[in-house]
Amino acid sequence: MSKYSQMTDYLVRFLDDEVRKTGIKKVVVGLSGGLDSAVVAVLAQKAFGDDLLCVKMPSHYSSQSSLDDADELCRDFDLKAVTCSIAPMLQAYEDMNHDLDNLRKGNFSSRMRMATLFDISARENALVLGTSNKSELMLGYGTLYGDLASALNPIGDLYKSEVFELAEYLGVTNSIIKKPPSADLWDGQSDEADLGYTYAQLDKAMKLYVEERLSKEEIVACGVDEKMLDMIIQRIFRNHFKRKMPIIAKLTSRTINHDFNYPRDITL
Repeated sequence: MSKYSQMTDYLVRFLDDEVRKTGIKKVVVGLSGGLDSAVVAVLAQKAFGDDLLCVKMPSHYSSQSSLDDADELCRDFDLKAVTCSIAPMLQAYEDMNHDLDNLRKGNFSSRMRMATLFDISARENALVLGTSNKSELMLGYGTLYGDLASALNPIGDLYKSEVFELAEYLGVTNSIIKKPPSADLWDGQSDEADLGYTYAQLDKAMKLYVEERLSKEEIVACGVDEKMLDMIIQRIFRNHFKRKMPIIAKLTSRTINHDFNYPRDITL
């Protein structure tokens, strides 16, 4: 059995176990036409079948190719999907705030999509599945309470380069695998242009730093660009707050997330 065959079996069981132990049977996924959401949707289809609902949430900045890719994926894997445009909400906010830069515009778009997705999950009595990969999570390349929000995430321990490989194993639509990663948050937006390096370069360095726990000097000796490595390390630590629940000031003898902790699936 290949690495990605084993991984797929495990992730499908993970999704099924973690969702059903809550007493909920359905899940929703925000489907962008990008790689990460495509992989999560295909995994969820294997686990839940018709109990999966994919939600396409385009804005007026969404590229037609992304919309077409999402539609093609739905046809290829017989995914049940609905479209809920965030364009009216985003346009209204832009009309009220003429000084919006791309960062604010992107963050607002991401949060409007997640607000929409969680509302649909309430309507459907479903859980929201996350689509952030490990590269994004480590670098803090995501919006707090936006695309980083979810009930559970099957690909959060996979670097972007590994998500590409898993997508190929799963048979994800070739046009999705081949196109440059982009969240379509504003015209011409590109993940790798934002970060300044390719995911292949970033992942190589992060694996040495995070997984192998090599020192900065050892990593540079492996041929990794020092300037890029400094950026990675700074982003990992600067964005750690995005990977944690809100910190609660301790005032009593038993404080949530300090010394009042129970397993996620605890029962009476």
